[in-house]
Amino acid sequence: MSQQAIKFAYWVPNVSGGLVVSKIEQRTSWSIDYNRKLAQLAEAAGFDYALTQIRFTAGYGAEFQHESVAFSHALLAATTRLKVIAAILPGPWKPALAAKQLATIDQLTQGRIAVNIVSGWFKGEFQAIGEHWLEHDERYRRSEEFIRVLKGIWTQDNFTFKGDFYRINNYTLKPKPLALPHPEIFQGGSSRAARDMAAQVSDWYFTNGNTPEGIKTQVDDIRAKAAAHQHSVKIGVNAFVIARDTEEEARAVLQAIIDSADVEAVHAFGDAAKQAGKSSLEGEGNWAKSTFEDLVQYNDGFKTNLIGTPQQIAERIVALKALGVDLLLAGFLHFQEEVEYFGRRVLPLVRELEARHLKETAAA
Repeated sequence: MSQQAIKFAYWVPNVSGGLVVSKIEQRTSWSIDYNRKLAQLAEAAGFDYALTQIRFTAGYGAEFQHESVAFSHALLAATTRLKVIAAILPGPWKPALAAKQLATIDQLTQGRIAVNIVSGWFKGEFQAIGEHWLEHDERYRRSEEFIRVLKGIWTQDNFTFKGDFYRINNYTLKPKPLALPHPEIFQGGSSRAARDMAAQVSDWYFTNGNTPEGIKTQVDDIRAKAAAHQHSVKIGVNAFVIARDTEEEARAVLQAIIDSADVEAVHAFGDAAKQAGKSSLEGEGNWAKSTFEDLVQYNDGFKTNLIGTPQQIAERIVALKALGVDLLLAGFLHFQEEVEYFGRRVLPLVRELEARHLKETAAA
């Protein structure tokens, strides 16, 4: 198990509809006032990162969407320690613009901005805004070039790049970011192409929620691939957290979410998401094996099984850490109150279990 404490991130609800495709009440808002308070609560609770979402069009219960980079900057302005990971979608964004935009935010926030490169899965969104739609593995090839260009601009003067998707000619960005060697670069995906990309260029790899066995398979694969490229990559796992005083209460909340699912929206999301992965070399991507119940939480967060009492959840988080997970990316039903509860009841137990393991290891 890593000697480093596991880190915690939360999904920023800058998109309406919350984190489940369900008609159940969600005391969560996409407004800036709600999100400023949430960021401050999360920072006080011990969260390390917040991850903003990138969406351009309505769909699957998300009628409204705030743009991710501008929203991330607003959250950074409301906090002092929290890092905010801004989601960026190659295609609509060009790497030179993203590099300059993020370098400025980095300077203004003393190095607290990071980036999540989203390769894209929603074909209808690309068509709606007039962006060319690439098939699965090509989207990841473009994202890999995007990251190489970001890194080059952020770390080199007179940078030149000749790729299939991007061309940079003798370009020098000043001022460069304060974060060294550059702002942290995250990416998601569960396909082979996603893991191949992360193993070469990304600092962090987010995978969808999964069973411990499924997570271990992905962690082992990406670590081996990264080592072959003399690269190292950290692992973040999605989880939808339902922490309650009793396991029965937590399980009842899960069942209520599923019972109130927006059936039409869940099926529409599942069809679009699975179509996006069918053109991959292995014929599947994220969500390929997801059930209807899994898709109610659109990052397979229920699969990670952080549903129960604070003690049960803390033990499962430390078990994930033992598999090689470095960060937990959490979603909640009622964000403000549940982030506060998580920080007060769950996170201290995680730290106690980590400290106990370190002590036992040292004594062995």
